[in-house]
Amino acid sequence: MPAKPLSLAILAVLAAPAFAAGPADTVDANAYALDTVTVTATRTERRLAEVPTTVSVIDRERLDRELVRDLKDLVRYEPGVSVGSGTGRFGLRDLRIRGLGGNRVRIETDGIAVSDAFSIGSFADANRDFVDLDTLKRVEIVRGPASALYGSDALGGVVAFVTKDPADYLAPGKDAHLGLKFGYESDWRGLFAGATSAFGGERWSGLLVVGHRQGQETGNHGNRATRDATRTAPNPQSRDGRSLLAKVVHAPDQAQRWRLTIEGNEDATDTDVLSQLGFQPRTRATVGAMRGDDHQTRARVSLAWEHDALQWALADRAQVQLYRQDSETTQRTVEHQRSAAGVALRREREFNFDQRLHGLEAVLHRDFATGRLRHALTWGLDTNRARVRQKRDGRAVTLATGQVTNVVPPDVFPVRDFPVSEIDTVALFAQDEIELADGRLRLVPGVRVDRYALRPQRDPIFAADNPGIEPVDVTATSVSPKLGAVWRFGAHASLFASYARGFRAPPYNDVNLGLTNLQFGYASIPNPDLQPETSDGFELGLRYAGPALHASLAAFHNRYDDFIESGVLVSAPPASPVRVFQARNVARATIEGVEAKGALDAGALHEALRGWTLQGAMAWQRGEDERDGRPLGSVDPARASLGVAYEAGRWGVGLHGRFARRQRRMPELAPGMAQFVPPGHGVLDLLAHWAFAPGATLDVGVFNVADRKYWDWSDASGLDATSPVLDRYTRPGRSLALSLAFAW
Repeated sequence: MPAKPLSLAILAVLAAPAFAAGPADTVDANAYALDTVTVTATRTERRLAEVPTTVSVIDRERLDRELVRDLKDLVRYEPGVSVGSGTGRFGLRDLRIRGLGGNRVRIETDGIAVSDAFSIGSFADANRDFVDLDTLKRVEIVRGPASALYGSDALGGVVAFVTKDPADYLAPGKDAHLGLKFGYESDWRGLFAGATSAFGGERWSGLLVVGHRQGQETGNHGNRATRDATRTAPNPQSRDGRSLLAKVVHAPDQAQRWRLTIEGNEDATDTDVLSQLGFQPRTRATVGAMRGDDHQTRARVSLAWEHDALQWALADRAQVQLYRQDSETTQRTVEHQRSAAGVALRREREFNFDQRLHGLEAVLHRDFATGRLRHALTWGLDTNRARVRQKRDGRAVTLATGQVTNVVPPDVFPVRDFPVSEIDTVALFAQDEIELADGRLRLVPGVRVDRYALRPQRDPIFAADNPGIEPVDVTATSVSPKLGAVWRFGAHASLFASYARGFRAPPYNDVNLGLTNLQFGYASIPNPDLQPETSDGFELGLRYAGPALHASLAAFHNRYDDFIESGVLVSAPPASPVRVFQARNVARATIEGVEAKGALDAGALHEALRGWTLQGAMAWQRGEDERDGRPLGSVDPARASLGVAYEAGRWGVGLHGRFARRQRRMPELAPGMAQFVPPGHGVLDLLAHWAFAPGATLDVGVFNVADRKYWDWSDASGLDATSPVLDRYTRPGRSLALSLAFAW
C-alpha cells in the first residue's frame, strides 16, 4: 500500500483532542430565506430567488444549531435528500437526491470531487464519507441533473462542501481568532473536540483547524444480543477519527488572492462482527470469531488564484485551482472458523481501494451589455486525471499445522476485480445569465462538452485471475445543454423553469469488471460497448419572498436512459460452462415529484409575536422502471419536516418534527418474496442554544423525544418482509447531543 500523504503525517502530529471552532460568519440565520446566496447552482454568487433550479444552502450557524455531525444529520430536515446507513461495520452508505444516488451524485469539497464508492462481496465496501463537517462553513445541495456545469457524476445532483477561510473569523480591527469546541452524542457515545485558530494582516492570513472524534456503535431499537445471524442489536464497535484543515492566503493587492490549502481526514473503525458468527449454511462452516478493522483517509493539497478586476477581453474575474487528492480505503477481516471437515482455520482478508486525482479548474466571468440586455458570462475549463486501484488479498492458516494457503474459497488471492485504471476528463463549459425586461426576466442558457478517456492496465494480478480477458480502452464525448428562466412578476413573487441534460460516463469497474469463480460456477466479463447514462430533467416552480413569508413550490420530471445495470445474466449452461454476467445498458426510468419549502417570521405580522418562526418542507416523489412498470426502490416515500422556534437573542429553542409516509407500492424482491415496507412515522426533536457569556455558546438537542421505533427507507429498502432481523435496521431511540463552543 502507498505511504500516507504528507498532510496526514502532519495530521497525526497535530490532532490532539481538539475540534473545529465556534460559529463563523453566516449569510442568513433563516435557513429557508430566498435571499440566501448560492454559488454552486450557477458557479456565480446569486440569491436563491434568482436561480432557475431548487437549491438548499445549509450554513455554519444551522450546522451548529442542528448539531450536525455526519451526512445523515446534514439532511435530517431536507425532504427529497436522504442518506442510508449500514448495520454491520461499513457506516454510511448511499446519498440520494430525488431518488438517484451512488456515484450518480457528485460530492465535492471546494470544487474537488470526493472519491467514488465501490463495493463487492461481504468484506469490501468503500463509501464516500470522507469529509469532516466541522471544517465547513457552508453546504449547498443542487437537486436534479447538473452535468451542464459539473459533468459526469452530476446526473442526480450536486452536494458541494465549502471549507472555512481565515476571512470567516477576521474583521477590521481583529487580526487573530482562537476557538475551542467540545461535544457529546449519546446515540453512539461519541465525544468530539477541536480547535480553530486564524490570523491575519494586511497581505497574509492563515487558518488551522484540527479535530478529533471517538465513540462506539450507533444504537438502534434491536434488543436481541445473540452471537449469530439472528442478532438485532448493533455489533460492538470502536470508532476513532481526526481531521486537519490548514490554509494560507496571500493578497498581493485588493483585487487578487492566492490560497494554499492542505486538508486531511482519517477514520478508523474496529468491529466485533457478532452477527456473522455461528453455522454458515452455504459453506457448512462454523464461525467462532470475526473482527473487522476498517481504515479510510483522504488528503488533498490545492493552490487557488482569484482575481476580481481583470482587464481581459473575455474575463473580468477569474478563479483558477490546481489540486491533488489521495483517497484510500483499507478493510481487514480476521475470521476464526471450523470448516465442514472439522479443521480449525484462521482466514484473513484485506480489501484496498485507492483513488488519486490530479486536476486543474479555471472559471472565468465577464459582465457586459448588448443594447438593453445585460449579460453575466461564465465559462471555463475543467480537466483532471484519476488513477484508481483496487485489490483483494488474503490467506487461510490451518491452526493445528501452521500451513498457509492463498486459497480462501471462493477466491485464489490476490485478485483485482477490475484492472488498474487511468481516467482522463477534459471539459469546456459556458453559461450566460441574460437579464431583460428591466431585470424582471432572467434567462440562463448553458452547455458543457466533456471528453472522457479510460485506459486500463492489465497487470499480472488481474491477468492471473481473468485468463483470456483483455481490458479495453473507452473514449466518449458528451454534450450537456441546459436552459433556465426566472420571471419576477410582482414585488415578491417569481416563476422559474429549467431544462437540463445529464450524463454519466461508463464507469471503469463496469467496463472492465473481471471475476471468475469456478467453485460457485459463475464469471463476470467486461463490456466495451457500454454507452453513457443520460437524463433529461424538467422543473417548474413558484417562489414568494415577502416581509413575513418565504416560500417555494417546485414540480420536476426527470427521465433517465441507458442506466448501466451491473451483473446482468447473459449466458448459462449448457450454452456456456458457467453462468456469465456482464454490465449492460438496460434501464429506462422516470422520476417525478413535488417539493415545497417555506418559513414564516411571525414577528413581521405582529409585534407581540417577535422572535417566533415557523419553518417547514415537504417532498413527494415517485419513480418507475419503464421496462416493466415496476416502482423504483431508490425513491423515498413522501417526507416532510415542520418546526416552530423562538429566538430571544442570547438564547433560543425549537421543536422540530420529521415525518415519513408509508411507501405505497413496491415490487417483489423475487417471485413470492415480498419486500419489507416500513410503516410511516413521525419523530420530534427538541433543539436549544444559549450564548451564556461573550464568545461562549451551548447547543443542546434531544432527538426522537418520544423514543419512537422507526425505520428510514434509505436504510431498510430491499429487505425481505419475512426477515427475522428487521429490528437491526431501526434508527436510534431517544438520544442527547450537546456542543460547547468558546471563541476569542
